[in-house]
Amino acid sequence: MTRIQQGTREYRRVTLALFFSALSVYASLYVTQPILPLLSDAFDVSPARASLSVSVATISLALSQVLAGPLADSLGRKPIMTFSMLGSGVIGVAAAFSPSLGPFLFLRFLHGLVLAGLPATAMAYLAEEIDVRHLGAAMGLYIAGNSVGGLSGRIISGTFADFWGWRAAVGSIGVLSLVAAVWFTRTLPPSRNFQAQPLQPKRLAPSLLHALSDPLLRSIYLIAFMAMGSFVALYNYVSYHLMAPPYELSAAVVGWIFLLYLAGTFSSAFMGRLSDRYGRAPMLALSLGIQLAGAIVSLSGALLVKIVGIAVFTFGFFGAHSIASGWVGQRAMQDKGAASALYLFTYYLGSSIAGTTAGLFWMRFGWSGVVSFIGCLLTGALGLAALARRYAVRLPQDSRDAVTGADEAPAP
Repeated sequence: MTRIQQGTREYRRVTLALFFSALSVYASLYVTQPILPLLSDAFDVSPARASLSVSVATISLALSQVLAGPLADSLGRKPIMTFSMLGSGVIGVAAAFSPSLGPFLFLRFLHGLVLAGLPATAMAYLAEEIDVRHLGAAMGLYIAGNSVGGLSGRIISGTFADFWGWRAAVGSIGVLSLVAAVWFTRTLPPSRNFQAQPLQPKRLAPSLLHALSDPLLRSIYLIAFMAMGSFVALYNYVSYHLMAPPYELSAAVVGWIFLLYLAGTFSSAFMGRLSDRYGRAPMLALSLGIQLAGAIVSLSGALLVKIVGIAVFTFGFFGAHSIASGWVGQRAMQDKGAASALYLFTYYLGSSIAGTTAGLFWMRFGWSGVVSFIGCLLTGALGLAALARRYAVRLPQDSRDAVTGADEAPAP
């Protein structure tokens, strides 16, 4: 069937609905990130243990990606996304009433499980419904919703926590998620190009293995692990860094530091368009290089320079994520749900593992230790980006144009 063209009413409905759904999901997923020092005090735990409130949600989200993709292939894209958003709101409100760290972490684990229904499914929905010539821009707008969600969730969380405590911060995001879920169900057009596949558990392993068989896709999966791991590592511990001497900022002020996510809102759409024009591989390497440069600049002791470095880092990350996620959707000619699920599995696995591991570097070496850990991850990601380019070039020209949208050549 005909795919949705840029500039049409349907295109606007799709991009707006998925933009706001991403906003809701990522506000919920990272609601505790700016208030980790407050959770450390409230539950009397170390920074590494407090960071589990982020990591348990992302690890459960990563694990459930494996099931979310096949379920969406069988039951449909929109029903899975709707369930994900509604479930997120309900669990978010419940988490605000947790009596201790144990129940809170359990609810955060459940939170990640239900949130998984949207990210993998949204990528597959866009790849099926949007014309290939406009997919980079549409995917960029969806990723922009990620950054705005992270931004708004962290600002609301930090501000509410400073005035009314961490429970008000978590509960407010849960209520916002419920409102967004209702609007989403009324706005997103039903799938037109989706073809349901029978839910066959025996097909799960072959589908995942097929999505792992392409060396280019494997490289992208690992890049997602390293780029996202670096991103969460920085933002998990920047709150501790800025609330400690010599800066001693309040939780509300630290929450507003996440306005730097606006750099990601711009870069995801901007770099997505550039990748459509100049090729995904070179723009992916450029984005990762920008991310690494920003991390290095953040070592400066001057607060303003440090903030500029974090902004540059954020710009690079969202550009890389926009390009890599769009590349997966184009490269996977079949089992798109499985390929998207594997991408997001490694993406959130990196968030979980690196986000907590960086806490050990923070406690031992401080901010310089966190940045050194990030530097190692991003250096590895740049090496994998070079490999990805080589794998793309090795394909015959006709195949490359068909499966990657001419990744190595400018679009006409």
